[in-house]
Amino acid sequence: MELEQLLERCPDYAKDLKLNLGSVLRQTELTEQQAWGTAVCSALAVRNPVLQDAILAEAARHLNEQALFAAKAAAAVMGMNNIYYRFRHLSSNEKYGTMPARLRMQVIRTHGSDPVDFELWCLAASAINGCGVCVDAHEKVLREKGVSEETILAAVRIASTVHALGAVLA
Repeated sequence: MELEQLLERCPDYAKDLKLNLGSVLRQTELTEQQAWGTAVCSALAVRNPVLQDAILAEAARHLNEQALFAAKAAAAVMGMNNIYYRFRHLSSNEKYGTMPARLRMQVIRTHGSDPVDFELWCLAASAINGCGVCVDAHEKVLREKGVSEETILAAVRIASTVHALGAVLA
């Protein structure tokens, strides 16, 4: 199903989400690749198959193959990391924080896309998955790379809108 067709199925009470998706995907703080990669990563993190398919189909018109791969990879690795690091953070047992993760995360270095874009996508997935440790870590890396708060918040706007649409369209 085309993204526009899917958005037409939004109930009246969620009209703001439909309108917001159009505007957040055109924010001037993000490149087209950053915006559509964030949408892809967010749709995968939301786990709504119909929304995923629609966003992936539309994103294929805006992203090259490598960026599409990297956005999907960010969602995959953060789906794992967000659970692991959130557990370590939430547990009162301090020993977990001293133990190695022993989880394979090679895609973080081998995704082949722009490193700043990949960090934005990881941040978006982390925000959706509710991992404060990962949100802090990726936001810090982005700021160290010179990314502005406005750009970071633009990616989070996409994540929040896609997340809400995923719930409404479920």
